[in-house]
Amino acid sequence: MLFKKYKSRVIKVANPIEGIHTAEFAPDRGKYKYKPGQFLHLAIDPNYDGVGQWPDSRCFSMQSSPEESTIRVTYAVKGAFTTAMCDYLKPGKIVWLKMPYGDLFTRVHSKENTVFISGGTGITPFLSLFTHESFNDYINPKIYLGFRSKAYDIYQNEINRLCNSSKYVKTFYQDVDGLIDIQLILSQNGKNSNYLVSGPPSMIKSIRYSLIEHGVNLENIITDDWE
Repeated sequence: MLFKKYKSRVIKVANPIEGIHTAEFAPDRGKYKYKPGQFLHLAIDPNYDGVGQWPDSRCFSMQSSPEESTIRVTYAVKGAFTTAMCDYLKPGKIVWLKMPYGDLFTRVHSKENTVFISGGTGITPFLSLFTHESFNDYINPKIYLGFRSKAYDIYQNEINRLCNSSKYVKTFYQDVDGLIDIQLILSQNGKNSNYLVSGPPSMIKSIRYSLIEHGVNLENIITDDWE
């Protein structure tokens, strides 16, 4: 697979809730090329010239649709790099994006009765598919989203743009509903459906274990756990 480095400019930064940030980038030239569900490496070293050794970077899922001219990523501030991002990412600043990586939706899976399960910012790779025309290829998909509380559900603009408004969406707010209810999901979809799971590593591990424990074949579980 060929990766390309894009010199890009920050065009917008949002901080919709404490500790969560969304940044939007535009390429200095050309057009970003990637597929839904893929991710990038983001470098914020102001001294990088695009030629030398690739600087320190972090991986982020692309939340925007490949049809858009810009790329959005949402991240939680958890360590030194994301803290530095908060300080550096301002409109007009230059960053470098190396991409695309990942094969989340190009792995073999059925597009009929597919079940999508995400937790927190794990929704972002799904959004790049949900807002893309290729999502119309999915027949009777079910979408289950989990957030700490309603305040963390900051993705309604993208959810409202689902290519087919009849898509089923169920949201769990942990402070009200508890954790994502796997028993409910299994009762509604059965063990023969394909399950795509994205979220924190501990959540992915727990849901994978629960699905297998209830008879779902490992080949029917696809996880976005590149971290």
